[in-house]
Amino acid sequence: MSVPTVSIVVPVLDEATRIEGCLHRLLASFPDCELAVVDGGSSDGTAEIATQLTRTLHSARGRARQMNTGAAATTGEILWFVHADCVIPAEALGQLRAALTDPGIIGGGLRLRFDQRSPGLDWLRATSNLRARRLGWIFGDQAMFVRRDAFDALGGFPELPLMEDFELSRRLRRRGRLVVLDATVTASARRIAAHGPWRMTALMQWLKLAYVLGADPEWIRRQYEAGTRRGRRRNRRADTRRNP
Repeated sequence: MSVPTVSIVVPVLDEATRIEGCLHRLLASFPDCELAVVDGGSSDGTAEIATQLTRTLHSARGRARQMNTGAAATTGEILWFVHADCVIPAEALGQLRAALTDPGIIGGGLRLRFDQRSPGLDWLRATSNLRARRLGWIFGDQAMFVRRDAFDALGGFPELPLMEDFELSRRLRRRGRLVVLDATVTASARRIAAHGPWRMTALMQWLKLAYVLGADPEWIRRQYEAGTRRGRRRNRRADTRRNP
């Protein structure tokens, strides 16, 4: 049986401090995978750094557009979408290929943990992994992978301002099984910690519910941006009180 080819797609925007380390890890751990970075218009030199290490593409801003651009420009039978602030263990590739020897499995993701610990982050990690296993809802920080033929049949990621990974996993689940590998991706908690884990968990659960109930994706984007702005202001006030 032939080993399926894998293309890794890394969407980036202003990740100059992280992209070099990310690409060095991916190139060292997965040398037989095709690798492509898709920049969405960075202003901090991200694309220039990436170009020195691997094939770098350009697209309009928006994670869905960037990932679709990367998928269209690569050739692997399996598409693997990896965020620049996530660390993927080397054993994940073997587990991915082994899982996809089952023709009923259409894609999946990795177990999730964060690079920081707190009660809120631990709760989010546990519930995210449970959700992925029970419901098949795979999000971007879990390093989603999918068979190319299924991805193409669905038209790729829906070009939504948010929830593109959630929506694709819902559509995929109607066509086949999604699995969560034993390998664990370590995701950056920087954005969650900046706004407060409990606040972000509540905000995202509310927005997911609104999306499932049919809320307009643009309204969801505005609510997300408003919620994260409030979180930043609240954290700044707290810092001021701690450090007068």
